[in-house]
This record gives sequence, C-alpha cells and structure tokens, in this order.
Amino acid sequence: MSGPLTGIRVLDASNFVFGPVTTQLLGDMGADVIKIEPPEGDPTRRIGAARGPLMGSFFLNLNRNKRSVVLDLKQQDGLDAFRHLLGTADVLVHNMRHQAAVKLGIDYARLAADFPSLVYACAQGYGKGGRYFDRPAYDDVIQGLSGISGLNARMTGAASYIPMLMTDKLCGVFLAYAVAAALLHRERSGRGQEVQVPMFESMAAFNLYDHMADAVLAPDAAAQAPQPLGYARVFGRFHRPLATRDGFICVIANTDAQWSRFLVLLERSDLIADPRFASIGSRMANIDALYEIVETELRKRDTATWFGLLEQADIPAAPSNDLQALRDDPHLADTGFFVEFDHESEGPLHLAGVPIAMSDSPGGIRLGPPRLGQHTEAVLREAGYDDARIARLG
Repeated sequence: MSGPLTGIRVLDASNFVFGPVTTQLLGDMGADVIKIEPPEGDPTRRIGAARGPLMGSFFLNLNRNKRSVVLDLKQQDGLDAFRHLLGTADVLVHNMRHQAAVKLGIDYARLAADFPSLVYACAQGYGKGGRYFDRPAYDDVIQGLSGISGLNARMTGAASYIPMLMTDKLCGVFLAYAVAAALLHRERSGRGQEVQVPMFESMAAFNLYDHMADAVLAPDAAAQAPQPLGYARVFGRFHRPLATRDGFICVIANTDAQWSRFLVLLERSDLIADPRFASIGSRMANIDALYEIVETELRKRDTATWFGLLEQADIPAAPSNDLQALRDDPHLADTGFFVEFDHESEGPLHLAGVPIAMSDSPGGIRLGPPRLGQHTEAVLREAGYDDARIARLG
C-alpha cells in the first residue's frame, strides 16, 4: 500500500492533538512519520481506556501510521540524535512555543542553514508579530478567542464550546495542507521554508469565511459605521433539526428549483410565487418566516414518510444522528469507512478510516499506533547509529 507522500519522512516532535492530527494525516497519505517522544511519552498516552501500558484510547485515535522514538531533547546526546535525524527528514512538525525551541537550539533561524531543504512546520497558538505570540494556547482558549463560543451565546444567550476539540483538529488539517504545499514548493524550487499555522488566526479566518458577511463591504467614508459581523441565516430560530410528527429531520433547500419542489411536497405551492420566498435573496431576508411554515407542515407527517418524499424529490435531507447512529450508519458500512485493525500488542482496534479517495495513490492504514519507544533502535540504526551510541541515549 502506498500513498502520494510515500518517500517523505516527517519528524513529529508534537504532542496532544493539533500536531498529531497533522502528522497522522500525512502518515495516512504514505509519509514515514517518526514520532519523537520524551521519556515519559506523549501525555495523551494516559487518556482513556487502555489494554497495555501508556496506550490509552485517546492516543490510539491520533497516532496511527507513526513510529515512536524516545529522545530526551533536554540532554545533549538526545539533542544530537534529533539533529542527526533531521538530516534524514523532509519535514519537521512541532508544537513548542518559540522560546522553548530557541532554548533547545532548534528554532528555524538556527536550523535553516544546516537543513536548507527542510520544511519546518510550527503548530502555534498565535502568529508572530502580535502581542499574544508565545502565549500558551489550547482548544478551549482558541474557541473563546476566535469567537466560536460567542456564536453559541448569540444563538442561545449562553457562551459554550463546540463539544469536540474543534480548533485543535481543524488547525491540524490546516497545517497538513500547508506542509503539502511547502513540499510542492520545494519540489519546484529546491528550497525548504518555515511554515507557521497559528491557531488563533486560522480559526478567526475559518469563522469569518461566512461570518464576515456584509462587513466585507468596507465603509465608503470614514464617518460610516462598518457593517455588523455574522451570517444571519445560521442564527435564525429554525436553524436546527426540524420537528416531524415523530422525531426530527435535517433538511435544506437552496436553489429556486429545490424550493419549488419542497413547497409542493409541503402542499404549500401557493408560496412558490410569494415575493418573500421567490429568490434566494428574498428567502434569506425572510428566513424565519419561511422555516416556521416549513416546520408547521413537517409536523403533519412522520420522519420516515418525509425521507421517502424528499429523496424522491432530490432535496437534501438526513436524520439528526447521535454518535452511536454514526457508528451504525449503513452508508459508512457500504464504503468500508470503519477499519478493523489487528494491533500487535493491543489486539483488535476499531478505527475511522482514511476518508480521502485517490484513484492512483490511495492512502491507508499501514501501522498501528506505536508503543512508547517501540522503534527507537530501528530508526537510529537506519540513521547510522551503532550499539554504543544507542546505549548512551539510555
């Protein structure tokens, strides 16, 4: 099995979620990911149920397709080995704060001359040049600062977090695509570079893709107030799963043609020519009034009946699943999304598969999550270390 990044070596000196998501994505696409861990290991090894020592479920979900090497970067021998491995690598990913990297002598300014082709990727909290730079940052903090928690406050009156590690995971995707772009640049130019993906800026940008809304139109004059932020459609009272006679359904029509068909199904064809609902612009201006009518009509029939009618009319609809229903979803079963992996020490694992399909160079799951230091000796031998030098690393 091979993916498009086969032959690319990534040193992963990150922990927790942001960086490990990035490197797992790169590993799924075929990269040889060497996870550099301190003697105590990634802290997530201790989270969740475990069959073996330091193999918690949280770690298992974020660290497949990686090999684990234990190096103590606070000791000179460990730091020397790390630099030696950098000479074999195409990419370095880390989530150290800038001053910590400087203290270890592995900041980009210190490494660029010795490793000019290296893609040096930083999973950061905040971008350079701003007053928050080098502050600590985790998912909860960034959900708050980037306005994510405030979206819920605007909807419900109470600020709350999205119930997932949204910013960590999404920024991991941002960093993976940035690394891929930097590798393409190196292929064309021969030069590596520093790649910085700050969580705050990344999530602010992501939040504002739709919530910049009318504020994208800068004031024509200094005296004019800027337009308010926020895409009104998603703050509507009915932007939620809609009630049927016996449950809930997620349904949305966008085009004029879809709305015409939907209103016919709802037995409200009288509204097709209603100027409040005749175009996408007018529908957005009257969205709550429209969906109040929709939900009133949906309540007259059961969910299964609506699914049959909506599917026949080619109108997007889905159930409002909980996590258990997701695991049992028949479409995911059809596509083989979940993968049963027989781990050499942890036994059978039930993993979410690689969701990206590529016709010529598909990714896949080649390696199970590694035990702490499982590959230290093998990787160092590949890099030319002999028994004596390996033994000095302790």
